[in-house]
Amino acid sequence: MESTDLNWRLLAKRQWPLALSLTGIVIAETGSISTTAGWWQIPGALVICAISVLAPRRPFDAALAASFAIVCAALYMRLLGVAFEPHFFLSGVTVSITGAAMATIAVLVRESSHGRAVAGTLLVVAAMVTAEVLGWPVVSAVEYREWEPDATSYLFGACIMLVLAVGTGLYFRARDNERASQLAASVAAAQNSERMALARELHDVVAHYVTAIVVHAQAGQLNRDVDVLPSIAASGTEALTAMRRLVGTMRDGESAGPAASSSLMDDVRALAAESGLPVRLSFDLQDAVPQELARSVLRLVQESLTNTQKHAAAVSSVDVSLSSSDGVLHLAVLDDGVASGVPVGGSGGYGLVGMRERAELLGGTFSAGRREPTGWTVRADLPIS
Repeated sequence: MESTDLNWRLLAKRQWPLALSLTGIVIAETGSISTTAGWWQIPGALVICAISVLAPRRPFDAALAASFAIVCAALYMRLLGVAFEPHFFLSGVTVSITGAAMATIAVLVRESSHGRAVAGTLLVVAAMVTAEVLGWPVVSAVEYREWEPDATSYLFGACIMLVLAVGTGLYFRARDNERASQLAASVAAAQNSERMALARELHDVVAHYVTAIVVHAQAGQLNRDVDVLPSIAASGTEALTAMRRLVGTMRDGESAGPAASSSLMDDVRALAAESGLPVRLSFDLQDAVPQELARSVLRLVQESLTNTQKHAAAVSSVDVSLSSSDGVLHLAVLDDGVASGVPVGGSGGYGLVGMRERAELLGGTFSAGRREPTGWTVRADLPIS
């Protein structure tokens, strides 16, 4: 969980409130410095604050660096014989250093593994305790000559601040995990939706032309006098074109399959003529049909005609009707064929599933089943708006 790839732009966007707050605290602390030697606390405080701001890039390394910097700052202030002003807790650190230590712990708990978070937190706490110990002789000689500080109150306050730092880190860690889970679920759902869409396009578009090739080839085997090669060649060309469009969809997000033209009725007529089936058309469209809906309607008609070619024998008529009323488009495809047993080219069993998915994605309803005495019916009701 180390955020080593966090770039500087994202880091600045995320950490500027902390940087601004710590800078303001350091500036405010300069007002309490009363000796020339006391100004030596500023470089140490700035370094520690800078480490806390940069901590999200390498949290555990930041905890190590902050611990070392806190001890070094307290040590050279002890050697100078000057106390931090204003000192926080009993003696050895300032408000800015305390805030930077809390921020470092929070980032560490948020982004590092559990073992590193515990080890880093203990190091920072140990550094703060060391700073208190180093600063005690300097401060006590000046401030605690006439009264004794309440060590219990200071310890209680320190514990509260530690709990706040750790709790903040745990809160953001839980929120990050929840966001990661939601993102993973969203990505998985999007990938699944894309796979289903591509599967529908592959089945509805390419299988239509491949079925036509198989049908014409079988007809040529049964009747050698019929020249089926032009039909097979045309269907093969259409299949290749559909495959290229499908590949374009996978690579560039383009629309797979032939897009609907400005006239849905003309497109359905073209599909009917292309199928070679005895199709009777009926149109009663009272409303304008959006292109995306028209495209899905064409897929439903195409798959219905393909299923008739694959599964039905002795077909004397296929009735395709399109009508609209009250903002709903009604599609019906009915044939009178007899189930042929083994379908042409076999069957993967996904045609009806794909048609039902298309209808449901558009907020419509879909049904399919046998007719009496023979035949098959496909119906779909799709909202236009």
